[in-house]
Amino acid sequence: MTAELRCAGCGWATAGVAFRCPYAGHGGDHVLQPATGARTWPSSDDPNPFVRYRSLLHAYTAGGATDAAWCERVERLDARVAAVDGHGFRVTPVRTAGELVVKDETGNVARSHKARHLFGALLALPDGDDRELAVASCGNAALAAAVVARAASRRLRVFVPTWAPADVLARLRELGAEVEVCQRPPGGRGDPTLACFRAAVTAGAVPFSCQGTDNALALDGGRTLGWELADQITPPDHVVVQVGGGALASSTFHALADAVALGRWPSLPRLHAVQAVGAAPLVRAWEALRAVAAVDGWEGALAAAAADPSRFMRPWDGEPTSAATGILDDETYDWLAIVRAVAATRGSVVAVDEPTIAAAVREGRTWVPDVGPTGTAGLAGVRALQGAGGIREGERVAVVFSGVT
Repeated sequence: MTAELRCAGCGWATAGVAFRCPYAGHGGDHVLQPATGARTWPSSDDPNPFVRYRSLLHAYTAGGATDAAWCERVERLDARVAAVDGHGFRVTPVRTAGELVVKDETGNVARSHKARHLFGALLALPDGDDRELAVASCGNAALAAAVVARAASRRLRVFVPTWAPADVLARLRELGAEVEVCQRPPGGRGDPTLACFRAAVTAGAVPFSCQGTDNALALDGGRTLGWELADQITPPDHVVVQVGGGALASSTFHALADAVALGRWPSLPRLHAVQAVGAAPLVRAWEALRAVAAVDGWEGALAAAAADPSRFMRPWDGEPTSAATGILDDETYDWLAIVRAVAATRGSVVAVDEPTIAAAVREGRTWVPDVGPTGTAGLAGVRALQGAGGIREGERVAVVFSGVT
C-alpha cells in the first residue's frame, strides 16, 4: 500500500504534495482525498495526534523525512502554536451522556477542529517555503489559520464575509493577519470570499483554507479527529456530523474507514450529515441523487455525480442564514466523498431548523458550557433523526462538538 492523494472523481493520484487535482475545472468532480499507506494501526500513546498518528498521515510519508526529524518538527511547531494560543495540539476528550458520545473540540487550538486541518497542511509544506498563505472563512477556519500562520511566522491574508463577527475580526488582526472583507455582488451566487481567495491563489498564494476543492492537504490533518475517536470508543450505531464546506465530515468519515481497513473497528456505523435549513446545498444534492438512485441504483447515481457535479451540487440561492454560522457555506465542496460514505452505510443527509439548533445549543451546554450553535449542529441532527425514526431508542450515537461558535 502506498500513501497518496487520489482524486475522488477521475482517479488521478500522487504520492507527493498537491493541493488540487490537475484536471479540476475540466469537467466532473475533482477533489483529492488522502489515502493511508499504513498496514497496521498505530500503537503510540503520544498525546500529540500528529505524532501519535503520523504513520497514517499523507504528509508524513510524502515529505521523505526520517521519523525522528518528523517528530522533532511537529514538536517544534507545536511549541510555537502553544506560545501563540496558550496550548498546542493534544488528543481531545470524549464525553458521554446516556447513549450519546460527544467528541469535544472546544478545547482544541483556536477553539475548534479547524486547526487540525491547517496544521496538517502546514506540515506538508517544506520549512523553506515562505509564500503568502490565504484562507477564505466565516470565522473558525480563519482563526485557526491565523494561529498556525503566526506560529510559523508566515504572512496570512484572510477573506471574510461582511457579516463576520467583530470579535473574530479583532482577534485576526491581533494575530497579524491581513483581513479583507468580501462583498456579495447584487444577485450574485456562490461564496464571495472564495472568489477573492482563489484570485489570491492564482496570484501565487498558498491555499491555506479548509475547502477540499482547493486544499486537499487540509483533509489529511482533519483525519486525526476520526482516528482519535476510533481509539476512544467502541463503534456506535450512528455517527452524525454537521456539514458546511464538508471538510469535517469528509475527513472524519475517511478516518473511520481507515479504522475499519486497519482492523481497529470491525465495521462502519451508519453515517449521517447535517445542515441548517437556511444553507443546505448538500441536502438538495442528496435528494437529487436519491431520485437518480431509485432508477439507476447508487452506483449509477454516484457515477453521474462524479461526471456532472453541477447537476446536483449548486451554490445556495441567496444569502445563507442560520445561528450556526460556521456551516453557512454556499456549497459543500468535497461533497462527493460525503455522499459516497453516507450511501455506503445506509445513512442520511438532513436539514435542521433554527428551533432545533437552538434547543441543541441549550442541551449541549449542559455538558460543554462553551459550545456554540455550529458546534452542536450535529446534536440537532441527532434529535431530528430520532424524531423521524432514523435513529431508534437505545442506539448509540457519536457526534462532534466542533467548536465554541
